[in-house]
Amino acid sequence: MEGMIAQLAYALDTFYFLMSTALVMWMAAGFAMLESGLVRSKNTVEILNKNILLYGVATIVYGVIGYNIMYPGDPVSSWLPGASLFLGADHSVDAVVAGGEGAPYYSAMSDFIFQAVFAAATMSIVSGAVAERMKLWSFLVFAVFMVAFIYPVEGYWKWGGGFLAQLGFQDFAGSVVVHMAGAAAALAAVLLIGPRKGKYGPNGEVRALPGANLPLSALGMFILWMGWFGFNGGSELKIANVEEANAVARIFVNTNAAAAAGMVVAALLSRLRFGKTDITMSINGALGGLVAITAEPLLPSMGLSLLVGGIGGVVVFFSVLALDRARVDDPVGAISVHGTCGIWGIFAVLLTHPDATFLGQLIGTGATFAWMFAASAVVLLAIKAVMGLRVSDQEELEGMDVHECGMLGYPEFMPGAAASEPEGEDRDGAVSRPVGGAQPSLGAS
Repeated sequence: MEGMIAQLAYALDTFYFLMSTALVMWMAAGFAMLESGLVRSKNTVEILNKNILLYGVATIVYGVIGYNIMYPGDPVSSWLPGASLFLGADHSVDAVVAGGEGAPYYSAMSDFIFQAVFAAATMSIVSGAVAERMKLWSFLVFAVFMVAFIYPVEGYWKWGGGFLAQLGFQDFAGSVVVHMAGAAAALAAVLLIGPRKGKYGPNGEVRALPGANLPLSALGMFILWMGWFGFNGGSELKIANVEEANAVARIFVNTNAAAAAGMVVAALLSRLRFGKTDITMSINGALGGLVAITAEPLLPSMGLSLLVGGIGGVVVFFSVLALDRARVDDPVGAISVHGTCGIWGIFAVLLTHPDATFLGQLIGTGATFAWMFAASAVVLLAIKAVMGLRVSDQEELEGMDVHECGMLGYPEFMPGAAASEPEGEDRDGAVSRPVGGAQPSLGAS
């Protein structure tokens, strides 16, 4: 009977882990919709290509080597993980029914796929920050190095049992390990690539470059919000008893509360500062609240979660404005949402976690940022030397869709697009088609 109960618990925890994985994988769609709505129409197909291809690249390279760096069977030291290729066998029935300390309570394969979608999410943070000017294939080459090595090393430091875990650094689901880590890599890329043409005036003025499809961005926000239940809830790892089931429910409640508070606070600040309610601030406020609560979504009360998320809304609002003043061009606010709110969230852990210390959180944050920024900069500089990072001025002006992908995201609405179709081709029912012959004059759309 005990063996049967152990198998049922194993099956339930594995199923919950897999369903959480599906929710986090769905966040890839959220990033794609959010970013494609916040870029200009001439760059829609290219940013979609970045998002769908990075997911494929990430899951391949993480399965080949990244996972075994992040969770090495034989690490070299607490700083330096080991490495091996591909995945091992899953747990046997005998190991599950034996019970006792160390007995597995979910499938090893479910753990891998859950961690793989986290790795893809980390890389997705970069895609929005470098939108509208970084070459597609340079970005994908960087994704290989990011997910195969750079991210797994710092993930090992905390979640793989490395020195940050031994130090007592507390990060439940990745405010720093995932979100700030991705933002640090994004910051390195943005500084190396530079701002979009026309974003900043000669006298320091900041010019708006509005996105093409805000309904898509709002949809992307809600998809990400939904996926975050798997992101935070799945990080509890178990659900097959009353205590764990209650913990998961509490995580869902706190995650939702933080997002709602961040969104409302950012909207209020927008209204007070600009006299208008900027939907992009509302969107990023919700995401900032989600990032902030990710470091510790279990221990706070709902009231304290509202506070953590609300402050996240304040942080992201002023961070977006500050980065613009500093001429750090981030079209979707990714560095502010995932970086500054991730830092706030990691120190908010001190409000509730009895084992968290200020020094431990500071060292964990500093070490993660330094590694992610420096390692990313080195790889990006190498890519720049070999194949370049940024498209030409002409390609940026006319749009990356035409030059990188050979088609338009909204062909019916682009000036000159109809004239560029091959003569005599039937247009009925076409969803998208390559742009041939003379390129349309896209202007500054």
